[in-house]
Formats: sequence, structure tokens, C-alpha cells
Amino acid sequence: MGQRIIGLTGGIATGKSTVSDYLARQHHLPVLDADIYARQAVEPGSAVLGAIADRYGASLLHPDGTLNRGKLGEIVFNQPAEKAWLEQQIHPVVRQHFEEAMAELTDVPVIVQVIPLLFEAGLTDQVSEIWVVTCSLARQQQRLMERNGLTAEQANARIQSQMPLADKVALADVVIDNSADLPALFRRVDEALQYVPEGG
Repeated sequence: MGQRIIGLTGGIATGKSTVSDYLARQHHLPVLDADIYARQAVEPGSAVLGAIADRYGASLLHPDGTLNRGKLGEIVFNQPAEKAWLEQQIHPVVRQHFEEAMAELTDVPVIVQVIPLLFEAGLTDQVSEIWVVTCSLARQQQRLMERNGLTAEQANARIQSQMPLADKVALADVVIDNSADLPALFRRVDEALQYVPEGG
């Protein structure tokens, strides 16, 4: 069996970070996180941040030159065309970061790639199996409101701006249901690690 590259995805606030943290802490697996790479892609001085400032104006930057994520979020979550433009800038940089990190891990048997936009960014080709973390819509909305300090309307806008969770579940090799408590979630993750993909 070749290297297992788990593509961990799901919806916003479904519990991807909880699962990836557990895999790193309990199972000592290397975790590569697309969100970290995406943040690096818009660091001050980066070509992507320059393109964002050119498109939307310097008001999208904080006085210290860093990106004002809140302002950018309000633009892209309400305008699908702008969201698509932004992703076209960031996704190639994220893919490059993954390729560089994977080149350092050729001898590691199991690697976790946390990619919220695994399907949307067309990154399924770089993983060997797909895990989707899911939970109820009500729980997802509640967690997002609590975590990000959003109103119900703002939380729903973010959820609706993503590929439907049911569509991701339909494309998954493994579904991790995060509707119960943490012990139940961790048991499901442990079971998933025993899973052997078809042809594996």
C-alpha cells in the first residue's frame, strides 16, 4: 500500500480543526493546513496582497500593511464573482505550498491535508482518500455564530456561500459525523484511520 494522503474537508464550523488537532496530537500524524498556506499567500509584500489592494483599494489594508480580513470577507461572501477572483489568486499559491511540504514527507506513511475547499479548488488529485466532517445545519450555524461573533444572517451567508455539505458527503470516502460529543467524534476518527481505501 502506498502513502496515505488524507484530504480532510467539510463545511465551515463543522469541526475540521478539532479532527486535525486530534490526528496530530493522538496519532502523531503530520498535518498540512490549507488555511495556513492561504494566510501566508496574503502576507505583506506578497503578490496576492498587492493584487487585492489594486482591485479593492488600500482601505482593505490595516495601517500596518496586513490584510483586513473582515472587510474582504464582506465583499467576497456577498459577491460570488469576487469570491471566484480571490480564489483564483490564492489557490495556485496554496497548491505550491502543499507540493513543497509533501516533498519533505516522502517517507511518512500517513499524511493529513486539511483543505476546506478541497473540491472547489480542484485539489482532490493530490490526496488518496477524502474525509468529510459533517454536522447538522443548526449546530454548524450555532458554532459559527459563537466562534466568529456573527449574527444568524451573517452565519447563514457564509454557509450558503460554500458548496453544499451534502454534496461533499456524497463524494467522501469517509464521513466523520460531528453531531454528538467529542468522545464519539474521536472514536469515529480512530475507526476511520483503520479504513483501507478501495485499491489500497
